[in-house]
Parts: sequence; C-alpha cells; structure tokens
Amino acid sequence: MTWTRPKRVLNKMTLRRNAEVAAQPLKLDGEELNLSRVLVNGQGTSFKMEGNQLVLDNLPDEFELEIFTTTCPAKNTKLMGLYVSNDSFFTQCEAEGFRRITYFLDRPDVMASYSVTLRANKAQYPVLLSNGNLVEQGNLEDGRHFAKWVDPHKNPAIYLPWWRASWSAASSASPRARAKSTPCRSTCARVISTRPSTP
Repeated sequence: MTWTRPKRVLNKMTLRRNAEVAAQPLKLDGEELNLSRVLVNGQGTSFKMEGNQLVLDNLPDEFELEIFTTTCPAKNTKLMGLYVSNDSFFTQCEAEGFRRITYFLDRPDVMASYSVTLRANKAQYPVLLSNGNLVEQGNLEDGRHFAKWVDPHKNPAIYLPWWRASWSAASSASPRARAKSTPCRSTCARVISTRPSTP
C-alpha cells in the first residue's frame, strides 16, 4: 500500500531578514523528520542540528531556501502534522504540528503566504485539497495527478490544512491572523510538494 511508505516533502521558501531585529542564526523547528538536503539560493550550504532545530548561520539578507525531507505519516500516531486516517492523508498543524511536516519557523507570530502542490495516485486519492484558491491541476504519468493551491493571505503555519483523500467532495476555508516581528520573515513559503519516496 502506497500510504504506508515514507513521503517526500519539498519545502521552498523565500525569506527576508527582519531589519528591526539583530542578526542571528535562523532556527527552524522540526520533529521526527529525515533531512535529505538543504539549499540556499540553489547551492548546498552548511547547517547544524540543535535538538529538534535545523540551524543555519551567515545567511544573506534575502534568499531562497529549499529543504528536502521524508516523513512517514502511517507511523504518525500523534495525529499532529501529516498523518493517515482511514487510508487518507490529513494534516493537523495547530498548535505545533507543522514542524512534523517540514522544518519551519513554527510559531503563530510568523506570517507567510503559501503555495501547496499535492501529488497522488488519482484512483486512490481523487481529492487533493488545501487552503486558498485552486490555480492548477492535471494528470501526471503512472496514473497520478496533481493540484496546486495558492492562499494569497498571510497566515501562520497552524492554518495550513491539506488533504489527499479518497472521498468525492470536500470544502476548505482560509482563516487569517496577524503577528509581531520575528528574526526572519518568510515572505513566500511555497510549501509542500509531496510524492511517495522510492522504496
């Protein structure tokens, strides 16, 4: 069954340093993730782990960050982050569940706009749903399909639900919130392109 295998997550972020806060390392929260690769502006970069945090230092004031990880939703029994229920995939990001999907500034005061691309087997998962507006969808090779959702409003990560499901109809909402300053602002988090990892 494909839902039992680990899933790959690609997190692409555009980040800009907050000039009102003294320069400091960027610390991204993550839990029970397998880190594959970290790129800054398309190039490999040094990083370190401090507990469950991915730490990057000596970053430019504005840059593109790409983080590749794998996670196993079928083994996620906490029902936080990305998990499986009744053979369908769901996310629960409140209050700190997003860090179980990808490394991120997983705090409610960090605001970002999100673009989410989901890929799955079309026969198993005909519904690919996330927040925002459906801007693109189509078929891929091997019986797979994709859907791209863009939420134009800035939200904290706790408001980023998405589903790959076997049901035939669904609906979504786009809650909004506001926040204060943070050491690094994520101006556009093109978060989550997922596909099954190779065995």
